[in-house]
Amino acid sequence: MSLPIGYMCKCYLTRNYFVKQLGHHVVYNGNFQQFQNEYNEILEQNGVISKEDKEQLMILLQNERQRRLNVGKMVCERQIAIAKLYKPLHQHIYTLQESFFSPEFLKIVNYCSEKTATKDGLLAHLRLFSAERVYSLGPVFTKAFCKEFIEELDHFGNSDMPRGRINTMNNYGLLMQEVGFERGLITPFIEQYLSTLTRLLYPDWGGAAVDSNRAFVVMYRVGEDSDLADHYDNAEISLNISLGKDFEDGELSFGGMRTNIDQSPHRVEHKLTHGILHRGQHRHQALPITEGERYNLIIWMRSSNVRNKLCCMCDNVPDIVETIGKGDGFTKETIDVCGLG
Repeated sequence: MSLPIGYMCKCYLTRNYFVKQLGHHVVYNGNFQQFQNEYNEILEQNGVISKEDKEQLMILLQNERQRRLNVGKMVCERQIAIAKLYKPLHQHIYTLQESFFSPEFLKIVNYCSEKTATKDGLLAHLRLFSAERVYSLGPVFTKAFCKEFIEELDHFGNSDMPRGRINTMNNYGLLMQEVGFERGLITPFIEQYLSTLTRLLYPDWGGAAVDSNRAFVVMYRVGEDSDLADHYDNAEISLNISLGKDFEDGELSFGGMRTNIDQSPHRVEHKLTHGILHRGQHRHQALPITEGERYNLIIWMRSSNVRNKLCCMCDNVPDIVETIGKGDGFTKETIDVCGLG
């Protein structure tokens, strides 16, 4: 079986390597000596001084670089294997149904679907936080759907199915493409429901032309991953839905946009079943939970109309390269040679 081909910016191989002991993202091009020279002061400030500490950091960076070189191929291979071997607990939730949504969310979507819908009219249905253009959608899914969704995720987690790491920051989570939720659940959710909102709220960020996505569930537990450091997303628009389980604390904190790091942060309570919608380039973090477990569905919505002009991870015109798998939402123009004179 031939694997799909997508496109990414070449910077994916070098930028935004998250190093937990340093507390932020770094650039790494495969040359550790060059990395040490560039980050020497930061390494010393964080106690990465001994030969052993530096060797461990080098292994971490090299492993992450190798993962990125092969990530598309590995995701596709795991997806194929899971589709053949995995026996779902709740098969029906893999296909989107309107009954999954809360009445409050359907009311918002119904308004946005009207020809006369406006941004001002939509804002009457949402809660705007003081952090700029961060919106609460209220409850998105029903509690019944969230319960079955979490049961399915736990069922998969307890199986012997292969799974990949969702990103460099989270150690626990599942990629929706691998598990099998992307085609029947996530993509229709965006195309039929979310896009009616994003076209009004974020027209300047490709909200009317979302054409790809990356979705995953991240899991927080006390004693494992209990929080998430300050970051921004590889997306034009992001949605974060709190699925459960029972947990204490764990607010979201929003600062400024990626290029405005000095803006004071604003905390947002994230209630079960509720969705928080924001621009991907808005810096944010998940504060620690102090009890229980927390599952969040994260959907990165991407628009090639926007990212083909400027890569949101390196701030340059993207150096687009071919990759196995979905890629990162970039597209490449093709020339119809048959039509050339």
